[in-house]
Amino acid sequence: MAESNAKENEENEESEEQDEELSENQINELKIAFEVFDKDGNGYISTKELGAVLKSLGQNPTDIELHGMINEADMDGNGIVNFPEFMALMTRRLKVVDRDEGIREAFRAFDKEGKGSFAVEELHYVLSNIQEFIDIPKHEVDEIVQEADITGSGTLNFEEFALLFET
Repeated sequence: MAESNAKENEENEESEEQDEELSENQINELKIAFEVFDKDGNGYISTKELGAVLKSLGQNPTDIELHGMINEADMDGNGIVNFPEFMALMTRRLKVVDRDEGIREAFRAFDKEGKGSFAVEELHYVLSNIQEFIDIPKHEVDEIVQEADITGSGTLNFEEFALLFET
């Protein structure tokens, strides 16, 4: 019983930290979505129902992504997702969406003509001009640009550009 209470306290603390990362509207939207699928009001939804919750929130994960998210969300492996587990998952998902949108905006800044690609020289020019501010030696700028052009076409499409931001 003490172990169960300790785990619950840990999940509540994690949920409170995540509350600070989401807007009040986002938190309310997540609570409503969770409650809709928590039909008996016991504070849990099955991992099977999680897919429906995500879709109701405008997330459209593939079956493979959904399976991974379910495994990620169900931290204690009991086959059900409580609200703190759900909040943890959604906080991570929303951060990824924000990050992806930031990458898309940066790509659009390079792809001024909207062709879906831009010349690698443009990336080289920008990185060369800011290298002193971001503390990257010139030879690393050259390597970054060369590695970014996976196809060797002399242009970067969005997929190649996005790989620059992978850790």
